[in-house]
Amino acid sequence: MIPSLPRSLWLRAGTALYGCAFFVFLFVPLLVVAVFAFNDAPYPAPPWRGFTLDWFVGSNRTSGAAGARVGLLDDGPLLASVWTSIVVAAWVTLLSVLVGTANAFLLERTRFVGKQALSLLMLAPLVVPGVILGISILALASRAANLADDLWGLELDFLRPGLPLVVLGQFSYIVSIATLTISARLRRFDLALEEAAYNLGASRAAVLWTITLPYLRPSLIGAAAISFLMSFENFNTTLMLVGSDAPLTVMMYGRMREGASPVLNAVSLLLMLASAALALTLMRGDDGSTSSRRRSSATDPSNL
Repeated sequence: MIPSLPRSLWLRAGTALYGCAFFVFLFVPLLVVAVFAFNDAPYPAPPWRGFTLDWFVGSNRTSGAAGARVGLLDDGPLLASVWTSIVVAAWVTLLSVLVGTANAFLLERTRFVGKQALSLLMLAPLVVPGVILGISILALASRAANLADDLWGLELDFLRPGLPLVVLGQFSYIVSIATLTISARLRRFDLALEEAAYNLGASRAAVLWTITLPYLRPSLIGAAAISFLMSFENFNTTLMLVGSDAPLTVMMYGRMREGASPVLNAVSLLLMLASAALALTLMRGDDGSTSSRRRSSATDPSNL
């Protein structure tokens, strides 16, 4: 819809009503989770029983009618699951950005038979349900591990349910998103910049390090952020591949089955704050780099 065109009153009101309803649907559940992380009750739901920080800093036993309370900062298994999720997400992010960058150069800079089919095949994991993807990877890895054990007597533990298999399972589809993110920016790169550097005697490695990668830096950072967040919050694929060390999403699922606690609200609130801080940092960095490019363009003598 073109904003400059005149619109009737009912259309403007309907648009505003739709926008309000969308944001209410999006943010009210998050607000409820955040508020009841401070509720002085042993359940994460109304009614409101008073304000407390026990679900964040409670240790062993606190006074009051609620009885025994263990806060987030004193919950060893829950903190261990957070660290496990961070480790898994870090490995997935590293692999996704490295392989995604290589894939982007392969798809955008080379020509070969079957390139279009490879591009479509790379998108297949994005349309496969996470549960199906996890079960398929688990079945394939288990068959490969059993075959290696039967034929050669090799015990390939990384193909058994556990964190290495979780990393491989998440990487199998997150790398597609990283590839698309980096390819979109690489497609807009002006090859004349690299050709000029080659004419001036720069090596291929120097051109890559000083010209191409700095241009791709925003997309690399964006791909890393998306990969980390998608890995951290993944549940369906992780549940099929996890071993004894449970990441946060699997741990929270197990806690919910046993009985919901406001500690889970506290974890959710901290994750929301961390995600918002990451998003604001990336937005601020992008605005800073844009302003820097504008200033350099304005002071470039060739533009005067």
